[in-house]
Amino acid sequence: MPDDLLALDRQVCFALAATSRSVIALYRPLLEPMGLTHPQYLVLLALWERSPRSVRDIADALALDSATLSPLLRRLESAGHLTRSRRPGNERELSVELTEQGRALRARAETVPPAILDRLGLPLDELEELRDRLTRLLEASRRAPTTDAG
Repeated sequence: MPDDLLALDRQVCFALAATSRSVIALYRPLLEPMGLTHPQYLVLLALWERSPRSVRDIADALALDSATLSPLLRRLESAGHLTRSRRPGNERELSVELTEQGRALRARAETVPPAILDRLGLPLDELEELRDRLTRLLEASRRAPTTDAG
């Protein structure tokens, strides 16, 4: 039935969820030798862009809540990749900063994007276009009402 609104293959949510799981699985064998999970890799990406950063800033950048981010930060700190400390003048704000070990890990992580590109076998410009479209979808979903107006 081509007009079935509930057909699985017509659902954006299913396509996104299945694709997300499949693509993230490609990262696993690349990150495991570095001792990282994919969520930890995302935290480090944010810190490689700028360090130190506040916990709130990292949470906003990664679209995570603090309950999800805190255990990631704890594990990365235990592994020696970052430190967490209270900001002088604002004891309520926690600052996260890369250690030398965390900064050094960046060089190893630079092999990840080209390896993912190779594994996917898609042209870079096509993946960049897809990323831009997904970013627009993310922004639209954040603006969308979360309750039924009817």
